Amino acid sequence: LLLRIPCRLGLTWMPGMMIRMEMMIPFSEPLSPAELNRLSMLALAHVGDAVYELLVRSALASEGPAQVQELHRKTVAFVRAEAQAKTAQRMAPLLTEEEAAVYRRGRNCHVHGIPAHANPAEYHSATGLEALFGWLYLQGMTERIAVLFAFAAEDKTTDGAEC
Repeated sequence: LLLRIPCRLGLTWMPGMMIRMEMMIPFSEPLSPAELNRLSMLALAHVGDAVYELLVRSALASEGPAQVQELHRKTVAFVRAEAQAKTAQRMAPLLTEEEAAVYRRGRNCHVHGIPAHANPAEYHSATGLEALFGWLYLQGMTERIAVLFAFAAEDKTTDGAEC
């Protein structure tokens, strides 16, 4: 599966540039619905956080040589709670009923601490987005992840990660 990113995440991202999803997100066997239901929303968000950040980091690194500080700055701009909350809000109409339910459950779960730099509503929304990405990943739904991440990458308002 190739992921076609329609715009830049920053640096010199070329429209139409492709990333191989299989190389970025390897997994063995997808979890069954019963196995997924045994996981907490925070466990799904934990996995989804890694998946989402790996996609962003891979997209930025695939652009070619760049200073690590710049890569880090652009990554943080794209994965911080505020940016993820905006992405989740824009993405809502694209979600299936089941995906929307997972997002809401992730958003509404009780988190044990909110970073000082994050507003609680944005942090909860970001947790919902991460739970959704974790849920999709653990089912092996890389094509759906590719569609949603390509949509997220279209966001032209993310500071430091503009298209």
